[in-house]
Amino acid sequence: MNIRDFEYLVALAEHNHFRKAAEACFVSQPTLSGQIRKLEDELGTALLERNSRKVLFTESGLQLVDQAKSILSEVKMFKDMASGQSGEMVGPMHIGFIPTVGPYVMPKIIPQLKEAYPDLELFLHEAQTHELVRSLQDGKLDCLILASVAETAPFKEIDLYDEPMSLAVPCSHEWAGIECLEAEQLNGKTVLMLGDGHCLRDQALGYCFAAGAKEDERFKATSLETLRNMVAAGAGITLLPQLSVPNESVKDGVCYVRSIDPQPSRKIVLAYRPGSPLRARFEQLAETVREHLTAN
Repeated sequence: MNIRDFEYLVALAEHNHFRKAAEACFVSQPTLSGQIRKLEDELGTALLERNSRKVLFTESGLQLVDQAKSILSEVKMFKDMASGQSGEMVGPMHIGFIPTVGPYVMPKIIPQLKEAYPDLELFLHEAQTHELVRSLQDGKLDCLILASVAETAPFKEIDLYDEPMSLAVPCSHEWAGIECLEAEQLNGKTVLMLGDGHCLRDQALGYCFAAGAKEDERFKATSLETLRNMVAAGAGITLLPQLSVPNESVKDGVCYVRSIDPQPSRKIVLAYRPGSPLRARFEQLAETVREHLTAN
């Protein structure tokens, strides 16, 4: 057996489909299927239930999948230790980011990172927090750029930016044109929100509920841009993180109002596994991101 066999096994467990697992491993389906059967013969135990049309793992198979994940994680750690000894910003780095951060942060910092570290090969992955956390735990990602939440507590975090949130209202709204608004004025109001799975949803909801506002249950957005367009169409009001807010206080049918007393905010961090040997690289990356964000 070899490392590649473990990768096939883990891919099959993740996708529960031979063709999709083979595509993820960049091999043909017969190749992957044949290697799994060869692994079973070598181990002397059945990993899959052959009498089922679905991909069903035996109890032994599930245990060995977990062990294979651990082995692959250790192999990656070994490679990272070898490549990270000098602390130089070279080689591949897989960075995950959430949808409410990536579109507004990454375009600003990627050109600067490429200029500062031309030998650093960046791989960018966008997903919701729970998916990113799982990928970081499994060793598929090196670090994450996201809002600090309870799910990121097991990781090391480097603070990047304390990001305030502003209220977005239609230009026809009674609050359009005012500079700031106290939280208590939200009492009794209905607010548009992102759908389930977005950590920003929970942060915004917490602030709105504390102020006495409630969620508009008739609509849940999939992105900040959808929220912004709904506000522009006069469908309601919402909270948007500062990095997504334009420099102008009025733009494209939306007026932006600072919410104060208290001001809603979230902490953007760079998270990584506590035992990662790439800590020096993450600190350099964080410093570059921090400097650029605060300068803008």
